[in-house]
Amino acid sequence: MIVGVLQVRLAIFEALSLKDKRRITKSLKDKLGSKHNVSIAEVDDLEHRQAATIAMAMVSNDQRFVESALSRIVDEIRAYPHASLISFEIEWM
Repeated sequence: MIVGVLQVRLAIFEALSLKDKRRITKSLKDKLGSKHNVSIAEVDDLEHRQAATIAMAMVSNDQRFVESALSRIVDEIRAYPHASLISFEIEWM
């Protein structure tokens, strides 16, 4: 069993309040969660209005599949118009 965990840190410059930030992060989480079948949650920077840290986990028996899927997710986050990707990290368990 392979577990891949992707953690991304985002800058959300257009968020003027925590409500704006949560709207943007919820939209991104819903989009990625339904399209890629990953478990996803905001895990840090909960009280910072222009920063978010989101983690995703995927389980499979094929590491190449998980690596490919998580790489596609990173590419989609880079293209997301409402947030800027600051950094990302992939861990294997």
